[in-house]
Amino acid sequence: MIEDDLRAAFARREELTPAVGPVRAAIDRAVVRRRRRRLRLRLAGTALAVVAAALAGFTAVAPRQPDTADLIAAPATPPPSGALNVLLLGSDAAGPDGSRRADSILLVHLPADRSRLYLVSLPRDLVVPTPGRGTAKLNLSLAAGKDLAAGYQETRQVVAQLTGVRIDAGAVLTYRATRELTDAVGGVPVCLPTAIRSYHTRRTYPAGCQRLDGAAAVDLLRQRYNMPEGAVDRDRNAARYAAGLLQRVQEQEVLTNPLLLSRLITKVGPDLVTDTGESSLPALVSAAGAAANAEPVAVGLPVRHGTTKELPYGFRLDPTLAPGFLDALRTDRLGEWTAAHPKQVTTLR
Repeated sequence: MIEDDLRAAFARREELTPAVGPVRAAIDRAVVRRRRRRLRLRLAGTALAVVAAALAGFTAVAPRQPDTADLIAAPATPPPSGALNVLLLGSDAAGPDGSRRADSILLVHLPADRSRLYLVSLPRDLVVPTPGRGTAKLNLSLAAGKDLAAGYQETRQVVAQLTGVRIDAGAVLTYRATRELTDAVGGVPVCLPTAIRSYHTRRTYPAGCQRLDGAAAVDLLRQRYNMPEGAVDRDRNAARYAAGLLQRVQEQEVLTNPLLLSRLITKVGPDLVTDTGESSLPALVSAAGAAANAEPVAVGLPVRHGTTKELPYGFRLDPTLAPGFLDALRTDRLGEWTAAHPKQVTTLR
């Protein structure tokens, strides 16, 4: 009975029903627009992850594999002018509570003259002010959000406040796909000042230059135990790996060959969290490619060990060196500062 009543009600108002054709066409147009927008964002984000990996020595965690067929057709923006700062967060497996923490934090500074890249390591155990939580270690910012994207935004806010510079782009990266990316470029050369024995695999990496495959790269990047300065030495090795990966990418002309870039993108893992800011993929690649022609300079944010009752182990900004370093970063004078403080620069060769 109810079904008959419903049929009768719909029949009485059938003339009020809009034509199906125009409605379906409007829906199809909206779907196409959304798909195109998502594709543009996905392509830009994934490609940024590849550029980020070339700069930082980690591989990206991405939400889905992109369709690389339309990579060249991605919308372009004018080449960015002025200095650029890209925030890269390296995260290993989740901790005991299921949350992720940033194992490595790298601020890639591209000067306005695009003369070279500056890889600025920020210690994961640096004690910093955090929004609404007082002071905490910098690596905890990534776990503050409900997911990696929210954690990145939290860390971006903290790093911007700490350094006083605008963060133009960034990515959350993981070791998960490092093997594939490293192997895709035929291995990465890394030059170590002293031998390192792996805490995890017991493998020994001798002093000097050597080419690492994907498994070895992951193993080396994880090392901090049995190292003289722990996580600080790990940051330095990440910079050395970054220089080697950037060298391989340059040698293979990946950043100037859309086909090779497209193939390399397919090697990136199944997840990705990125922030492309106001720049497009072509603009970011152009800026990074120009600066990558010269060997990068790796430098750590000047810090000193500092302890409190709440945080028995951590770092504080070096009151002697940090103010001048941060001023040089803000005013795009890192070249002058590193030349005047060679002991703060990480040896790459």
